[in-house]
Amino acid sequence: MTCVQSNHVSTPAHATDVQEVFTELGSRPEGLSDGAVSAALEKYGPNALPQAQEETALQRLLRQLRDPMIYVLIAAAVVTAFLGHIVDTVVIAAVVIINSLVGFFQEGKAANALAAIRDMLSPTTEVRRDGTWATLDSGELVPGDVIRLRAGDRIPADLRLFETASLRVEESALTGESVPADKNTRPVAADADLGDRSSMAFSGTTVAAGSGQGVVTATGEDTEIGRITTMLGEVQKVETPLTRSMTRFSSILAVGAVGLAVLMIIVSVILYGTDWGEVLMSAIGFAVAAIPEGLPAVMAITLALGVQKMADRNAITRRLNSVETLGSVTTICTDKTGTLTRNEMTVRAIHTREHTYEVTGTGYAPEGEILLDDAPVTTADHPDLARMAEVAVYANDASVEKHDGEWQLTGEPTDGGIRTFALKAGEDGSAQRLAAVPFDSEYKYMATVDDMPDGPIIHLKGAPDRLLERCDRQSAPGGGTEALDAAYWEEHIERLGFRGMRVLAAAWREGAETDELDTSDVDGGGFVFLGLYGIIDPPRDEVTEAVRTVQEAGVRVRMITGDHASTATAIAKEIGLRGERAITGAELEAASDSDLRSIVHDHDIYARTSPEHKLRLVQALQANGEVVAMTGDGVNDAPSLKQSDVGVAMGIKGTEATKDAADVVLADDNFATIAAAVKMGRTIYDNLRKAIVFMLPTNGAQGLVIFVAMLVGMTLPITPLQVLWVNLITAVTLSLALSFEPAEPGIMKRRPRDPEDSILDSEAILRILYVSVLIGGATIAVFQYLQMNGSSLETSRTIAVNTLVLGQVFYLFTARFSRVSALRKELFTTNPVSWLCVGIMLALQLAFCYLPFMQAAFHTTAVGWFGWVVPVAAGIVVFLAVEADKLIRRH
Repeated sequence: MTCVQSNHVSTPAHATDVQEVFTELGSRPEGLSDGAVSAALEKYGPNALPQAQEETALQRLLRQLRDPMIYVLIAAAVVTAFLGHIVDTVVIAAVVIINSLVGFFQEGKAANALAAIRDMLSPTTEVRRDGTWATLDSGELVPGDVIRLRAGDRIPADLRLFETASLRVEESALTGESVPADKNTRPVAADADLGDRSSMAFSGTTVAAGSGQGVVTATGEDTEIGRITTMLGEVQKVETPLTRSMTRFSSILAVGAVGLAVLMIIVSVILYGTDWGEVLMSAIGFAVAAIPEGLPAVMAITLALGVQKMADRNAITRRLNSVETLGSVTTICTDKTGTLTRNEMTVRAIHTREHTYEVTGTGYAPEGEILLDDAPVTTADHPDLARMAEVAVYANDASVEKHDGEWQLTGEPTDGGIRTFALKAGEDGSAQRLAAVPFDSEYKYMATVDDMPDGPIIHLKGAPDRLLERCDRQSAPGGGTEALDAAYWEEHIERLGFRGMRVLAAAWREGAETDELDTSDVDGGGFVFLGLYGIIDPPRDEVTEAVRTVQEAGVRVRMITGDHASTATAIAKEIGLRGERAITGAELEAASDSDLRSIVHDHDIYARTSPEHKLRLVQALQANGEVVAMTGDGVNDAPSLKQSDVGVAMGIKGTEATKDAADVVLADDNFATIAAAVKMGRTIYDNLRKAIVFMLPTNGAQGLVIFVAMLVGMTLPITPLQVLWVNLITAVTLSLALSFEPAEPGIMKRRPRDPEDSILDSEAILRILYVSVLIGGATIAVFQYLQMNGSSLETSRTIAVNTLVLGQVFYLFTARFSRVSALRKELFTTNPVSWLCVGIMLALQLAFCYLPFMQAAFHTTAVGWFGWVVPVAAGIVVFLAVEADKLIRRH
């Protein structure tokens, strides 16, 4: 892996001796002089991240108008206004404005991820200059400054450490590590991964324990977190599959409508000598009839309903189109820590010289059993297990307590897991502590002297290699002790490590009545080695089932984590991901773009990854034609979340930068919620497609009526204003009803749709055509029949409009079920909103026919029973025709 380094030193700071770093930066442990600070500030600028430009409210509003169909409607409004048809202009303009406002208010203010990252930087810090310590604004820091760190401090810049005391830094937001990183002053390899650079402390991370001092090697955008902000600024958000499909669809529809309108004008003027004003109004009426101007509003409302339903399932959606895109994903790239796992370290195995015990339960709740050969056991029957629980409870500074129904940890995660194991074993740690050596990353152990019933005991817990060095005996099977067999323990340490576990060891020795204990007492040896703790951050209980569900739906799950390869592989196998091993960051670094496309095709597990690796992986998957959902919680995930088709951030443990870069935020940090969101996304897409397949025959029938009338020179069966009326009430009633349809059976058993496919397939196009002909033909036939039998023009047109409306009502009933018959009880039980919408539309249509002011506005008249029976008969014919088509296709 190529080492990313500060711009201010010629070699990587983490691989360079501290004195050389001071020399290259022109600094010293006493800090910079005032003159050096001024020169550095002029050269490197302030310690600040770049500002991002926010989208204004006006820009967001104008973005709602970027649709070819809307362009045609705006042009139609302009022409009608020019011709003096103000009512038509107002109705068209109202449709456009309503559509725009729905999208504007649903989307909300655009995100600013960079502002959230800037908030991660420390506002002030302790700096040493000319030998004097002072608290300064972090923005004044320059390379070469000397910084002091204490527990709880947020680190203000990238530092090369030159003094540490039990220093541990929480870096999960940057590296993905599930536990704080131990820090020291020793150089590491130049090609060390970011998470392995133990001699460095990085801007935006937090000191978890201990203290230290370091020299600033990079500030502002040159820091590791600064590079992430640069990457964020360079990432261009990809269009969603729905946006691409709708753009193509809208363009084709708009061009087709305008082209046919022009043809109508030419034919009417040349063949029939029709007046230009009348021709233009008829052409506008045709364009408005043919274009489903209510579609953008229906789409926005359908997506908004999906947003609300997803919020009820703990998925907060920040952009409307992201709801549908979740239903189109072919790959979910997920972080491990906190998403697939609980981010709560748990003891899974105890190995002693006598037995290997398995421990059930997850997290810090002391709920679970200790099993031997799948049978529960107790410490009373197994002294070796009792000794392990004893060390776990006494050589431990963490506590787990129940607050508001939740078990919460105070202290280090690993200690919390061991404390929980002790509670499961029934050990409460009631003896008095006499003295202690706290854990330190230099010697990697913790020791306590405790006043036990049989006399003082030194309990020792820590890294296995450090404890083996201090032991000369081990617990023997059946009781007593025997000579230490280091090779035996090394073999079992490796076995637990292969299972992805972090391994700690336990030992003990008789002590003395004392209130003092130091490392020399421990390093003197003479301890008895007791056994090993196998600790892991386990998968969430519901994750395995959720992964299986999305895999059955044809969605591939890939794990991309900053954790170690063995841990990633173990968790992946446990939850059902495929792959024998994890691909490491070093391998990704060495791969070309074409090689990477092959790698992502064949592998699902990636470990020790950097932000650049995650971004490249998402780009490689997209280059392979995948629709990618990316989850994450750290600021290191922000660029890849922004690049992905759907970025999914963790709401509980995620950083604000990650949430702001994402499209969806999970309120419960749970992968199972993503699986539910995928189902919701597919349901929404189905409902959008149903709405389109429903609306287009409606518009097709209206357009066909005007088009045929103009071509053959007959009186228009419906006026352009009546067309607008039908479009408006259809959009706000019948089309909206389809937004409330539940998921169809087997929706999570089918493959994801191809994002390049048209939103309409051949079956849908054929249905649109014949339903358009049926409803449009019936409307023309009814109008001509009434005209031939002496009915007035107002009566003929009113009944023609009723035929259009009732044809659409009956078509709605069958359109609710795309593939199966609508003649089922679910037609009456699963979507009561559809019946409410039909009722509202019929009430509006009654007003259209019988209210005097409506009659005056739309040139209609009251009609008798014949004016309703004939339209109902036409609607029944439409219903039966579609049902027959579905029956033929099923068989």
